[in-house]
Order: sequence, then structure tokens, then C-alpha cells
Amino acid sequence: MRHEFLVSYDISDAKRLRKVFKTMRGFGNPVQYSVFLCTLSKAECLILQTKLLDIINITEDRVMVVNIGLGSNAIEKSVKFLGKSVDIQEQKPVVI
Repeated sequence: MRHEFLVSYDISDAKRLRKVFKTMRGFGNPVQYSVFLCTLSKAECLILQTKLLDIINITEDRVMVVNIGLGSNAIEKSVKFLGKSVDIQEQKPVVI
């Protein structure tokens, strides 16, 4: 079962920031600077978190992972965008 996740990060080092961004691109869609929407299974979410923990400095950086809920329409029910619209593309499954 796949859930929608909102992932936001605050990375203090430019090199780690680039690595986190590249990692996140493999798991979801960017909707704002340092904010991604991801459709993931529990296993994929754990893999994402493990990869991010390998990159970040836990004393300087911060990553927030919020489970929005089940299904593809969870985003529309849980997240409201004001201003410029966001093109949320259908995410393909991550190959593990």
C-alpha cells in the first residue's frame, strides 16, 4: 500500500544539499525549494530515510517526513497551494 509523503529539508552545507536534492528526485516531485511530494510504500520510505541519513549531518541538518495519507488523491485532500499552481506528475514506482 502506497502513502503520500511530504518531505522537507534544511541542509546547512551546499554539497550535502545537492546530494539530498538528487536523492529526493529519485523518490518524488519537487513542489518548492527543499520540499518534495512522494508516493511511497513503507519499505520505500524506509529506504529513502536511510539514504538521507547517510548524507546529512544529524547535528547540523534537518529532514521532516510527513505521512499525508493513502492514495493518489491524498495530496488534494491534505495540501492546499496558494498562488502559482504546482504540476504534480504521476510518480513511477521506485525499483529497489
